[in-house]
Amino acid sequence: MAGTTHSDSTAFTVTGNDWEDVVNAVAERAAAAQIDERIVVNMGPQHPSTHGVLRLILEIEGETVTEARCGIGFLHTGIEKNLEFRTWTQGVSFVTRMDYLSPFFNEAAYCLAVEKLLGITVDIPARATVIRVILMELNRITSHLVALATGGMELGAVTPMFLGFGSREKILDLFEEITGLRMNHAYIRPGGVAADLPDGVIPKILAVLDALPDEIAEVEALLTENYIWKARTKGVGFLDLTGCMALGVTGPVLRSTGLPHDLRKTAPYCGYEDYDFDVVTNDACDSYGRYLIRIEEMRQSIRIVRQAIDKLEPGPVMVTDRKLAWPADLAVGPDGLGNSPEHIAEIMGMSMEALIHHFKLVTEGMRVPAGQCYVSIESPRGELGVHVVSDGGTRPYRVHFRDPSFTNLQAVAAMCEGGLIADVITAVASIDPVMGGVDR
Repeated sequence: MAGTTHSDSTAFTVTGNDWEDVVNAVAERAAAAQIDERIVVNMGPQHPSTHGVLRLILEIEGETVTEARCGIGFLHTGIEKNLEFRTWTQGVSFVTRMDYLSPFFNEAAYCLAVEKLLGITVDIPARATVIRVILMELNRITSHLVALATGGMELGAVTPMFLGFGSREKILDLFEEITGLRMNHAYIRPGGVAADLPDGVIPKILAVLDALPDEIAEVEALLTENYIWKARTKGVGFLDLTGCMALGVTGPVLRSTGLPHDLRKTAPYCGYEDYDFDVVTNDACDSYGRYLIRIEEMRQSIRIVRQAIDKLEPGPVMVTDRKLAWPADLAVGPDGLGNSPEHIAEIMGMSMEALIHHFKLVTEGMRVPAGQCYVSIESPRGELGVHVVSDGGTRPYRVHFRDPSFTNLQAVAAMCEGGLIADVITAVASIDPVMGGVDR
């Protein structure tokens, strides 16, 4: 530990990175303003109501936050750069790991962009599109459950944590049965999905949907009218429409200002224009309003999934163009998702052409015409956009994601400065940032 003297006070800091520089800068500014009681608190790197590693640098006077800054980059994986060295289809395995609480949204945005460059958007089989909607809306529910569960736990409400994760587990079991994995599925592929829904999974989905309303209501009964919960969230993390517009904030934080902006309605994709659901808003502009929005959005997702199940018709789940379709017939077996025995028998013992075709597409990948495009979808945290550039090769020239967690974190200062240090956790939890999407 080292000591440095500024004016009449001494600040002690542990060594490491820029910490001493931060303290020195604050001390110099405080001395110039003749303020003696402001100190800097290094909250993190840890999980202060975030999903991942975030460092919050707080300048406080007493218990009041006078300045708040975010330090990011602790979880950097280089996913966007890695995509330049993988085929277009292999890229799905990377993007699904960004915002790891909503992997299906990462996959869908990326694949929609690749399909737009290929010019096959209208050729995607209807069944594949409906399956995408089912998985995304179930994923929206699981993501919101984590937001409510962890946000409640950070404020001392432990029971909603158990209830939220208990409900989420049931949906993750469905994901595992459908894709072979609980998370990071790489199931949505350019041209469709990796495999059809397994036999018998629809009744299981409906059973989960039947149980969810009561489970959501149980969380509501514990929190919505709870005096402590309302005291800790009402008027906390305030951000109005002007602030959201200035910072580019989207998702439940934006809709808590009363603006009904939801890309599923304003710029429909995957056939969302054919589904009947409401865009949930609240005009409180605070953490409590965002909580209410996420509760109701889960109910709307249940409505959408039920309608999607009714829309399911028999048919293929991958484009028919064999120059683009992933050359596999995948099935969920005891060891997870892999090639079906029938497909292996065909390419290894019956058709030399099929074997060559399989080999070339897997090793070289498909070619995507030169060009660029931007596609955005409504993820649980807001607008998830992807800018994809192709030079006509078998690998992306550049892929860049506009992740809503990264953009929404800009609101931390506006939400927290002038408030209490205890309310910082509430404000950050209401943003619901996932650091895998920030540090991609």
